[in-house]
Amino acid sequence: MNETKIMRKKKRALVDQSLCVACGCCAKVCPLGAIEIWKGITARVSGRCVGCGKCAAECPASVITIREVENL
Repeated sequence: MNETKIMRKKKRALVDQSLCVACGCCAKVCPLGAIEIWKGITARVSGRCVGCGKCAAECPASVITIREVENL
């Protein structure tokens, strides 16, 4: 049987960690709890992110973008 892999595109938040000030505003507004502040240094986005954009809209430093990523 020949299996075909289907590539799906989904949206996900991406944080520019070199510019993130770790204020936590993004983590507070994420409805899925997909963002955490790592070691008080930067925000990290988990695989639970669905790319809703609430974090990007709330970020005072404007370092979060929503991008399409490929997903198997």
